[in-house]
Amino acid sequence: MRRLVKTVAGWKVTDGESVGALPPGTTLGALLALSADEFAEALAIELTPGEPGELRAPVDDDTEVWAAGVTYEVSREARMEESRDADVYARVYDAERPELFFKSVGHRVRGPGEPIGVREDSSWDVPEPELALVCNTSGEIVGYTIVNDVSSRSIEGENPLYLPQAKMYRGSCAAGPWIVPAQEIPDPYALGITVTIHRAGELLWTGETSTARLHRRFTDLVSWLYRGDVFPRGAVLATGTSAVPGPDVTLEADDEVTIMIEGLGTLRNPVRRGRSA
Repeated sequence: MRRLVKTVAGWKVTDGESVGALPPGTTLGALLALSADEFAEALAIELTPGEPGELRAPVDDDTEVWAAGVTYEVSREARMEESRDADVYARVYDAERPELFFKSVGHRVRGPGEPIGVREDSSWDVPEPELALVCNTSGEIVGYTIVNDVSSRSIEGENPLYLPQAKMYRGSCAAGPWIVPAQEIPDPYALGITVTIHRAGELLWTGETSTARLHRRFTDLVSWLYRGDVFPRGAVLATGTSAVPGPDVTLEADDEVTIMIEGLGTLRNPVRRGRSA
């Protein structure tokens, strides 16, 4: 399986045993300006034995990361339970138009091993493990990656209009460890997802789900995102989750969050509190 990785030395392609460097100056934006077939061809370079080196978040500084919400039944129920305005979540789950929101620009996205953050003014903070779609400028899904849509459930639960503060802050988005080309994933609607939180080396919480439980189709989510804007550098769209801790678990400094998605790999990040993240 080939994977597109970003390292300190630039963009590379690896199959786990061998590696090849893309031409100097290659950017994800330039790759996502290609058609799906051209994107696959660009990654079909010669590989030689070796390791790619230290990984970074698989985005450019100007890559836009968006996210979809309330795309799983469990997510709908959890949001309704925590919110003072539960009806909005019930309606959006069944509505034709999905909930879509801007999550992060690329230079704020954390990569493998880098710290994610929770807000000082939040009392309930959770990881949200999500399959993310890597889309080219035409809205074709050319690859997949993992996104951790770190969120404050206490802030969003207080008022849905606080969503930007609950979702968009320093350390609230991680992605990686790489991009897997779409043709490498036979069925993206049958991927197991596991998330764990470790505290002081001990397992605090674990959750499991599957993309088979998704209420929306990926092409539908992308269609709604692209009908309102153009993305000359492509976009990454996280597709929501249903593996989220309940009110008895909240992230704390020095916790470690690990997300595993079948076929995509593992994204692991330590937790920091406040803007120090």
